[in-house]
Amino acid sequence: MGRAGITGTGLALPERCLANRELAATFGLDESWIESRSGVRERRLAEPGEAASDLGARAARVALDRAGVAAAEVDMIIFATNTPDHLVPAAGCTTQHLLGAHRAAAFDLIAGCSGAVYAMAIAAQFIATGVYRTVLVIGSEVMARILDWRDPATCVLFGDGAGALVMQEVPSGRGIISFRLGAEGQADPAIIIPAGGSRRPASAETVAAREHYVRMQGREVYRFAVRVQDEVCEAVLREAGLGPADVDLFVPHQANLRIIEGAARRLGIPMERVLVTVDRFANTSSASIPMALAWASEMGRLGAGDLVLLTGFGAGLTYAGMLLRW
Repeated sequence: MGRAGITGTGLALPERCLANRELAATFGLDESWIESRSGVRERRLAEPGEAASDLGARAARVALDRAGVAAAEVDMIIFATNTPDHLVPAAGCTTQHLLGAHRAAAFDLIAGCSGAVYAMAIAAQFIATGVYRTVLVIGSEVMARILDWRDPATCVLFGDGAGALVMQEVPSGRGIISFRLGAEGQADPAIIIPAGGSRRPASAETVAAREHYVRMQGREVYRFAVRVQDEVCEAVLREAGLGPADVDLFVPHQANLRIIEGAARRLGIPMERVLVTVDRFANTSSASIPMALAWASEMGRLGAGDLVLLTGFGAGLTYAGMLLRW
C-alpha cells in the first residue's frame, strides 16, 4: 500500500476585500473590538453570482498546474463545502465540468470546518489501496451567502475563498502519517442553519424568521474546540511516535486567533511554528485548511520533509487531526 501525500496546492480569493473598519461603521462598533474578539482584520467576499464551484475550480487549476497534472488525469474530486451551489446537484460535479475532468468521480462532503481533513483522509484510502492515482481535494466556501448581516456576532467572523490539494502516491517517508476523525452529533445544534433541509423545508415563515442563516452557540463551540483540538493533536502525534517538538508547522482551522494561540500554548508549539491566516482571510470553514496550506506553500513556509500537523473542528460537531510529512 502506497502512502498518499500532497503534490500540488492552489488558492483562490475573491476580489472584494472587506476590512473591519467598514463593518465597524455599519454596526456602530469599535473597529478594535472585532480584531480583539476574533483576530480577523479583513475578509474576502465573493461577487454576486460567484459560487463555490467557481472559486473551487480556480483553486483547482492552480493546484493541478503546480502538480504537473492534467485535468483529464484526475480520478476523483472530493468537494468539501457547507455552501454548495445548489442542494442538488453536487458542486463537485459542477467543478468536474468546469475543469474538464470528465473521467473523475465527483461528490460533495459536508463535515463543517473539518471537511477538508475528512476529504484528505478519504482520498488517502483510495490512493493507498491503488484504486485511484490522483484525487483532487477542494475546500470552497461562499459563507457570505449564509450569514445574517444583521448579526455582528457571526457575520464579522467569516469570509469566502477556496483551496485545492492534488493528492497522489508519494515517496516513502513522505505523505500522510496518521489521522483521526470524529464527531459529537449530540451537540449538532451548536452550529446550525435551522431551515432549508428536509426537516424544516423553506417556507414564507422560515424566510421571515431568518432561519436560513447560520446560528452559532459561541461559548459551546469555543469549549468544544479547546477540548478536541488538544485531544486529536496529541492522538495523531502519539500514533506516529512523535511529539509537539517534532512539528515544523502547525496548521489549525482558522476560526479564531484566541483558539489558535491557546492550542499552540497547551501543545507547547511556539507561535513562529504556527500558521495564522485568520487575520487576512477570516474563517472560511471547509476551505480554511487547504487555503492555509496553499498560502504557506506560496509564502515559503513549507519545505520538503517538514512535519505538518493539521487540526479542524466545526458544525456537526466534527473534529479531525492529521500528521503528514511534506
